[in-house]
Formats: sequence, C-alpha cells, structure tokens
Amino acid sequence: MQAYLGDRVRQVYNNSMRVTEPTRFFVLPADTFAEIMQDWFPMAVHLLEGLFFGTKNTQRMIGQRERLLALGSLSAGLTHELNNPAAAAVRATATLRERVGKMRHKLAIIAQGAYSPEVMANLIDIQERTAERVAKAPALSPLEASDREDELADWLDDHGIEEGWRIAPTFVQAGLDVDWLDQVAAAVEEEMLAGAIGWLNYTVETELLMDEINDSTTRVSHLVDAAKQYSQLDRAPFQNADVHELLDSTLLMLSGKIGERIKVVKEYDRTLPRIPAYPAELNQVWTNLIDNAVAAMNSAGGEGTLTVRTAKDHDRLLVEFRDTGVGIPAADRGRIFDPFFTTKPVGEGTGLGLDISWRIVVNKHHGSIQVESEPGDTRFQVLLPLTAVEEEPS
Repeated sequence: MQAYLGDRVRQVYNNSMRVTEPTRFFVLPADTFAEIMQDWFPMAVHLLEGLFFGTKNTQRMIGQRERLLALGSLSAGLTHELNNPAAAAVRATATLRERVGKMRHKLAIIAQGAYSPEVMANLIDIQERTAERVAKAPALSPLEASDREDELADWLDDHGIEEGWRIAPTFVQAGLDVDWLDQVAAAVEEEMLAGAIGWLNYTVETELLMDEINDSTTRVSHLVDAAKQYSQLDRAPFQNADVHELLDSTLLMLSGKIGERIKVVKEYDRTLPRIPAYPAELNQVWTNLIDNAVAAMNSAGGEGTLTVRTAKDHDRLLVEFRDTGVGIPAADRGRIFDPFFTTKPVGEGTGLGLDISWRIVVNKHHGSIQVESEPGDTRFQVLLPLTAVEEEPS
C-alpha cells in the first residue's frame, strides 16, 4: 500500500501470508498501482504522502523519547547497583588501613619482649597458616556459627583473653576453632598468649577485609561487563550471539527495577547454538518484555515470579517470558502490538515498547512474537531463526 511513494521508501513487503488450501490471487504490480493512484487520485496521493511521512516522523521522535527514558531508567538502576559494592569497598579499605596500623603497633609490642627467635618463628608460621585457613573457611549455618562462637568465647575467657566475645565472631568467620587456639597456646608462652591472639586477630581481620574488597571490586567489574554486553558498544551490530548472555546481562541491568519481591527463574537450554542477530536490539526486546512483566506483577500486588525460558522449537529458537501478573484482557490481546496502544495508566507508557519489539523481531530478525495470557499466567514467546535469513528482493 506504499507503492504510491515510489523510490522515496524501500519497496519491500512488510508482511507475509500463508494459505491453508489452494488459492488463486490477482497480482497487481506495484508500479502499475502507483501510476493509477497518481493519475486518478493525485490529491489523495498527496494527502496520503503527508500522512505517511508525518506518522513516520512522529514515530521516530517518540521512539527516541522511549529510548531516552529507558536509558535514564537503566542508568539510575546501574548507578544504584554500582553504589553498593563501591561503598563496601571504600568502607572496607578505610577499616583495613586502621587494622594494619594496629597490627604494626601490636607487632612492635611483641618485638620489644624477650622472645627467642624460635618463638617469633612459630608466631609467623601460625600467622601464615591462619591466613590460609581464612581463604578456605567453610560456610556455616547461623546455628553452627553461634555454637562455635560460644565455644571460642569460653576458651578465650578461660585463658584470660579480654573481650573474647568480640574476637570470637571474627575467628568463626575465618574458619578457626578451639583446636586451632590450642595450637596457638602450645606454640607461645602463657604471658604472651594475649598479645599473640590480638596480633592474629588483626591478621584475620585484614584477610577478611581484603576478601570483602576483592568481592566488591569483582562485583563492580561484573556490572561493567554486563553494561558493556547490554549496550554492545564494542561489538559489531550483526553477529552470532548467545541469547543466554544477552538475557543475563539484561536481567542484571534491570535487577534494581525487578526488586527483591519478584523471583526470577531461569530455565535455559544451554545446548542451544549461537544465532545470527543484532544483539543490542534483541536486548531492547528483552528490556521491553521484562519491563511489562514487572509492571503486570506490580499491578497484582508487587510480588510474583518471572520465568525466562529458552528452548528449541523445530528450526527456531524460543525465548519465553512468563509472569504471574494480572494478565492481558482478551479484548486487548489483538491490539497490544499496535503503535501507541498501551494498557498502562496515563503517563506510564507510550504504547511503543511492544511495537518496537515486534518490528525488531519480525522485520529485522525474520522471527515471530506472540502472547498467551490469562490472570496469573502471561507468556510472551519470541521465536528466532537458528540460521541467517536472506533478504527477499524488493
């Protein structure tokens, strides 16, 4: 129906059709149709041209606004996610500086005592073995940790160590137990036991703080990698992509918006091959579908489950987003992919999210997108070709 525009737009078929039984068609060449329209209805063609290009410009401007709004939301979410590990690293660094200073002071006190080289060597050996145990500390349940803290606190009190209740939790977190304390007591003389325990306590604290700094900076690095993967800034626009990497990066970028009350379940088929795609644009599709799922569950009370599933469907790859939200009314299901149609309250949606997703999946990737919905079970299914599809000649 855009034949009357001539060479000003690409003359390609925007839709495809399949018939279920033998059918006869009347085929009218596009250029012939354009000549008829221009000769018989020149004013109508002029009006239709204005309507077409006007609508295109409006869609382009609103699409840019939609992307800017999404970018702002993602930037806010990413900033929030980065703030937590960054603040933890700063806090741990300040505490580490304080602990190292106290450890130097404690070492100076120990060095001033009349301790033989053998005793000092034993202390250093115990310090090294303590650092190794911190790295291999087992994970304990709250009840197990509490019981071990009581045991260590009692041991410290029995040996005249002040503030044993404060030291015990740190030793438990580092995986130390009463047997280890007995080894320390056997390696040093009684009068220097308190100093040795205090020095080793600083050793444990510094190791734990360095682990915390390492975890925090690793978390920041993962977030930066996810942002790079999401935006595809350093990648070619068209490439063989792993949909699971794209899904994971999108979920991580939207984790702040998803929140803690919505459970995310991943049902990935990791045997699926990489597919030819435009990753940055598929990430935009995932963003729109996840955002709609979260909005639907927020409307149902703010709690629910988002299930992301991948599977092979004949010669295509299936990506399914299932939510437990309020569902889509039957009267609206046939219109949700129409431009500017939205079921969200005024001011919360432009009605272009699903339209953009449909155009990316269908027009650009030669796939399909469909929806099944009832209250408590809404599923958006994206089907993508496993192999590249050649463009049909215009």
